[in-house]
Amino acid sequence: MIGLLFFSVLLFVASVVASSSSVVCVAGQCLQGSSNTTLGVTLSSSDESTSVLLLPGQYASTTNPQLLHNMLTSKSASLSSSPGFNSSTSVDLPLDLALETGMAIYSGSLYSGTAAFTSLPSSPASISSTTLSAASLALSSTVWAAVNIGNERVVLWDSIPDVGQLPLSGSLSLLDLQSSACSPSCSSSGVCSASGTCTCPTGFTGESCESCASGFYGPECQACPSGCSKCDEGISGTGRCLVVEITNAPETCNCLNGECGSNGQCSCNTGWTTASNGTACAKCSEGFYLTSAGDCKICELGCTSCADSTGTCLTCKTGFTQDANDKTKCDAVESKTSSGTVCPDGSFSNGTACAECSSACSTCNGATSNDCILCATGSYAFNGSCVSTSSEGVCEGAGLIADNNKHACDACGAKCTSCSISNFSTASTVDELKCTACLPGSFLSDGQCLDSCPTGTFVSPKDNVTCTTCDSSCSTCSGSATFCLTCANSKLASGGSCVSSCPSGTFSSSGSCLTCHPDCATCSGSSFNQCSSCPSNRPVLTNGRCLPTCSKSQYFDNTSSTCKSCDSSCSTCSGPDSSECLSCSSSGQYLRSGTCVDAKCTNSTSVISGLGVCLSELVLVQTVTTSSDSPVPSITGVSDPTVIQSNSNKLAWWQILLMTLGCAFIFLLFVMCWRRRARKQRAKRTAMFASAKRLDHNPSWRWRLVRFGEKLFGHRRSERVPPETEEMKLMRAEEARHHDDIEKLIGSYASRHVPDDATVVSGPSIYSQVTGRPRQTPDVRQPVRKDQTARFSASTFNSSLGSRDRELLPPPPRSDAEAYAHAVRSPSGGSYWMEPNPTGSSRNPFRR
Repeated sequence: MIGLLFFSVLLFVASVVASSSSVVCVAGQCLQGSSNTTLGVTLSSSDESTSVLLLPGQYASTTNPQLLHNMLTSKSASLSSSPGFNSSTSVDLPLDLALETGMAIYSGSLYSGTAAFTSLPSSPASISSTTLSAASLALSSTVWAAVNIGNERVVLWDSIPDVGQLPLSGSLSLLDLQSSACSPSCSSSGVCSASGTCTCPTGFTGESCESCASGFYGPECQACPSGCSKCDEGISGTGRCLVVEITNAPETCNCLNGECGSNGQCSCNTGWTTASNGTACAKCSEGFYLTSAGDCKICELGCTSCADSTGTCLTCKTGFTQDANDKTKCDAVESKTSSGTVCPDGSFSNGTACAECSSACSTCNGATSNDCILCATGSYAFNGSCVSTSSEGVCEGAGLIADNNKHACDACGAKCTSCSISNFSTASTVDELKCTACLPGSFLSDGQCLDSCPTGTFVSPKDNVTCTTCDSSCSTCSGSATFCLTCANSKLASGGSCVSSCPSGTFSSSGSCLTCHPDCATCSGSSFNQCSSCPSNRPVLTNGRCLPTCSKSQYFDNTSSTCKSCDSSCSTCSGPDSSECLSCSSSGQYLRSGTCVDAKCTNSTSVISGLGVCLSELVLVQTVTTSSDSPVPSITGVSDPTVIQSNSNKLAWWQILLMTLGCAFIFLLFVMCWRRRARKQRAKRTAMFASAKRLDHNPSWRWRLVRFGEKLFGHRRSERVPPETEEMKLMRAEEARHHDDIEKLIGSYASRHVPDDATVVSGPSIYSQVTGRPRQTPDVRQPVRKDQTARFSASTFNSSLGSRDRELLPPPPRSDAEAYAHAVRSPSGGSYWMEPNPTGSSRNPFRR
């Protein structure tokens, strides 16, 4: 428990060695001497022979003096923290040293001796009235502490270097410890965290932890009693159970007028069945109808189905017809013999004659007791047979109530599981029935099953079902007949009793006296901002709220119950006078017996901010007064200002050039490596392709030997002829065959048939040109007359030619190149093109 906080947490024991010298520093100054101070962080480094005690503040690499600079910037620097400071051992500049959110106490004055620290508590109750054995204490900048000194409540905002210098005397105990970061402030049940939010204990809720969560009640927000689904909850609630927890309640299994079993199945009351929407026991079964009271009642005798509300019969049984005067009834058809004789009541027709009914029947249509139309007096129809009843009108074996008008066993009601009629007789009516048991979730009141007990009654704790009448002094009650929630005769209910006026700490609401919010002493309502007066632990009344403290520069005046300003010399105070200061407003003063006086700091020191003490008070510097006194060895750099060596020289042009060339070389080397790698990757892919296609053949040892000799003697590399594959052989054979075909084609042009007739021009056919073989049919001849010779006769034309030999000279043989060119070029117009040709005799009419 945090209530045992200060001496059960971490302990830091300061070893005081008067003969040894130590160094204590604030930001900007260090003093060498003897010190018992245990507040702060110890800085050590392997580069220095001494360690340094750092007090709260911010330290950077430029902080004076030189010793402090050297140790802060040393690579071997490490930290050792006292209780309440960050436990990190590494030095990260700038270094902010501050007390963590909470309070540290010290057994000696001036922050010396045994130290202990506590952070903000989780709840106010955990630190209530904790005794402090402290001669000095340190508070973080965002924390205030309420303490009791000599039976007087005082709020501390600043660190106290010497409790003996306070204006009050007496034992010291801690009442409250809070952060000042919350706005608005937390209620008495919450604790303000360092992040500025209120931390609420279990059961409390709200931004300021001012109210109880659902299911909790009272000033401490306790949970509602077990077995109670709803109680008088809230911060002003009594916790009285208002709704008992129902086991196997109908709504837990989607059941309306039935009871949920342990397996989750719904068991319906008589006359009920599942509705079309899936809700169990929400519709009347066949043979029943829904009344205006919400009950399912059985149809009249002879009717198998009837309409809701009215009970009008919709379908009659076989052998029945609807009554002409009363549509709710079905009358039995007269029983007649074969001769047409109508059988009287108590008999039936067996065909030829009337036979007597069973003794269980008043009227019947058969000989057995199951053939009754109307049961005998004292028995009632149930599932086709006649059953007797108890003295309370309950049908035996059915659990239903006897209805003398319907002569049948009928259902008790929607919420009744059993019912009875006192002093039942044949003259009793069904209106006289009273429920004796109800479905879970319903309450029995005056023979009826209701959803809740009527006003003026309460649920008996004996069975949690029966509604019992309250005492005459109570209008409403709970738990017992005499525990009044509201009273008669205009009185007020307070704690279950009826009083004329509400006691202190309560307020009137709807005929009851409710408890005020725990923040208030008296109030006008249940909220924490409706206070009329305040308790001693939260004495400040502001805008209806009771707060634990005034602002920092004020004190609470018990006489006027208001906050008043401190004296101008005081930063915080316990009263109006200048002799009642708790801390000083001026940075050049410190506290002496409750008064702020000018600080008499030595060795060029000043009052340390936040600690209220001179640095020279924390460190005893030895003074050499006589020649026999040996001076304390001085530590180098304690008083020397910080000198930072600057090594930032500008680069010369040649340095820049060298760096540029170096970068270019590195880039070029990178490109070369990248290209080399790309070639290797490409060669690798080629080798993989060749291997897959079986194109690559590993050289034999003879080839490798030949290649080695070529390299050795500098000969030109021999071309390696790859072995001929089957595919290559087939390719060469195809090329040879093609070459032969071309040769044959070209040879066919060597001899050409020349026609004997000069008038006929012809040439080889396309077939002959392509295949080189002669046509199998004669060549086609197309005589064409030329325009220039058309006017001459054949004799004239022939005489001009003379009798020269018509045989053309063979063309000179072509060279190989001409033959190849002739073979592959596109065929030119030849004899197969139409040419002008002499047509024979002239067609000139003058020559005829």
